[in-house]
Amino acid sequence: MSTPHDFIAIGLGPFNLGLACLTEPVDDLDGLFLESRPEFDWHPGMLLDGVTLQTPFMADLVTMADPTSPYSFLNYLKQSGRLYQFYIRESFYPLRAEYNAYCRWAAGRLSCVRFGREVTAVSHDEAEGLYTVTARDTSTGELTEHRARHLVLGTGTPPYVPESCEGLGGDVIHNSRYLEHRKALQAKESITIVGSGQSAAEIYHDLLSEIDTHGYRLNWVTRSPRFFPLEYTKLTLEMTSPDYIDYFHALPETTRHRLEGEQKGLFKGINEALINDIFDLLYAKSAAGPVPTRLLTNTALTSASHDEASGTYTLGLRQVEQDEEFTLTTEGLILATGYRHRVPAFLDGIRDRLRFDSSGRFDVARNYSVDVTGRGVFLQNGAVHAHSVTSPDLGMGPYRNSWIIRDILGREVYPVEKSIAFQDFGAPEGGIA
Repeated sequence: MSTPHDFIAIGLGPFNLGLACLTEPVDDLDGLFLESRPEFDWHPGMLLDGVTLQTPFMADLVTMADPTSPYSFLNYLKQSGRLYQFYIRESFYPLRAEYNAYCRWAAGRLSCVRFGREVTAVSHDEAEGLYTVTARDTSTGELTEHRARHLVLGTGTPPYVPESCEGLGGDVIHNSRYLEHRKALQAKESITIVGSGQSAAEIYHDLLSEIDTHGYRLNWVTRSPRFFPLEYTKLTLEMTSPDYIDYFHALPETTRHRLEGEQKGLFKGINEALINDIFDLLYAKSAAGPVPTRLLTNTALTSASHDEASGTYTLGLRQVEQDEEFTLTTEGLILATGYRHRVPAFLDGIRDRLRFDSSGRFDVARNYSVDVTGRGVFLQNGAVHAHSVTSPDLGMGPYRNSWIIRDILGREVYPVEKSIAFQDFGAPEGGIA
């Protein structure tokens, strides 16, 4: 039987891809990365023209852990002959399609990544202290087993569909599949977007820009009281810091769960420039007459039905502040309802070794472990309830990976920052003299 790996990473989104880049040059650390898809592709359904990341280019796969890494975004630009163009552009924010291309470039340079490998089961041998990961080759169906002392879970957060829309029928889509269905949507008489946040705003702007060409009616429905901007002031950004993770993680579980709901505007809001662009576009189009569009805030989706004969959806809605119910009929329906972490079924074989909180979610330790030993199984993302806004933040990925590498190896390869914030998040010990 083959020699066990130091770790096996399951799933290859940006966070595990960053881990692969950071561990590739470490001679005494052997990792294997398994990804079910045939190639790296990051949110392909939302790679709209001209859309940028909400984080600056330094929030790449490696820079915040190792600015000298050959897998940096700047090196990608240099190798692809785009560095001077990016420099002249004078924007910190890469295009989303450009970031995806960068990740694909990095993945193609790694020897530890195996695409087309769907993990079907995980087990643990107590005597040997090893995990066995069973993976299916998606092209041949062949099953293989791989052993490792540690696991890193990076399967991401799958699209969330509201309960009222489960099994709805018709051609309703989640926003994650928007681009592949855009042409069909624009052939309909009416389109409705349900949800708030950046993805909903990008789709609304995209459809609004061609509303005259195709002649559809366009609705945007959100439960939020307003189309709120992503809070991006500098002292707020200090909440994506080691200091704030220490503070937040030490809070009582009930307090963390409450704050999770209150802090959505810190990572789920809309880029301020996009909000203004939407208003300006509405204003420009309204100069020729009324625009066939509605923007409905404070409006919760309570029910949904599909009429196969007419091809229409009827949405039951409630204006929350007025407590008034009404319906909306639409042909096209886009659910920009976000993503929610689920515990993968392949972990059933080791469920007794994993920790869960009172809500049935992973009980994620400060060092990102989720197993009973505190250093055997680590989680990428999916931990807003334990690590606050830092969990999905691209810029904090290298920091988290530095922790994981240190815990697996027992030594620090990449310096792990301890305190960078100017502000105090908790009460100072001993008071203030």
